Amino acid sequence: MKRTLAVVGAAALVCSLGAAPARAGADNPHAASGSYVALGDSLAAGYQPGLGDNKTGGYVGGVYANLRSKYRGAKLVNLACSGETTTTMVGGGRCDYPGGATQLQTAVDTIKAEKGKVRLITLDIGANDVQTCVARAGAIDAACLQAGMVAVANNTKRIVNDLRAAAGPKTQIVLLNYYNPFLVFWLTGNQPLAQVSVQLQAQLSGLIAQAAASGDAKVADVATAFRSTDWTPTASGVPTNVAAICALTWMCSKTDIHANDAGYVLMASTVNPLVVGPIRPATASVG
Repeated sequence: MKRTLAVVGAAALVCSLGAAPARAGADNPHAASGSYVALGDSLAAGYQPGLGDNKTGGYVGGVYANLRSKYRGAKLVNLACSGETTTTMVGGGRCDYPGGATQLQTAVDTIKAEKGKVRLITLDIGANDVQTCVARAGAIDAACLQAGMVAVANNTKRIVNDLRAAAGPKTQIVLLNYYNPFLVFWLTGNQPLAQVSVQLQAQLSGLIAQAAASGDAKVADVATAFRSTDWTPTASGVPTNVAAICALTWMCSKTDIHANDAGYVLMASTVNPLVVGPIRPATASVG
């Protein structure tokens, strides 16, 4: 399939995105404050190719704006680490934190120091445990993938339960599952791998859901928001899920897995209804 079809399909999907980014409303002088602790990998860090991290942007920025529309004094603590896996989040070695701590330990210490004032914790973690198991040439390392899934299953439950123990029962914890950048293989002629990637995404989403349930956390369904299983052809013939990846990430234009601005807006809109209600939530629909 020619790349030109990707451009056409992506353009069609972008034109159908009908909502503005999440943003804060007027300050409420009577609203309480509190903290929002953002955790995870490069998506939580707001990474954009060529620009690097933006820890007040990305989907975290949209969630924070929504939170501040209700609680004007809320502060953001973004501890995310680009490239973080569930293993490094627990054991360290990827990013530097005070005293040589891990992201998880730093988060637990931060939450405890807030003494019950943390309103919201968001977490996206696990993609880096498995995404390197898929080569650019389109081959899957099965042993790598199995080991990655086991790590996600074990480590994510520990992470969520440690966060819940530190935060207590009243703090909202929201885990995000992931969109599927490997749908782009449909455009390079490897349609079987694109289809298999949907099954692998479902497996990863299931592990994230299990971890969330173990710690009384919610799941923001990014996979569904990105229409990950919708193979309905667009007007150009590109499947809806493939066109969404082209429209909402940098995969088709820069071969980069990260979300673009529209993608981050859509991610924020999956979290916001689970917290204090949606503020102009983004939707991805194809006419």
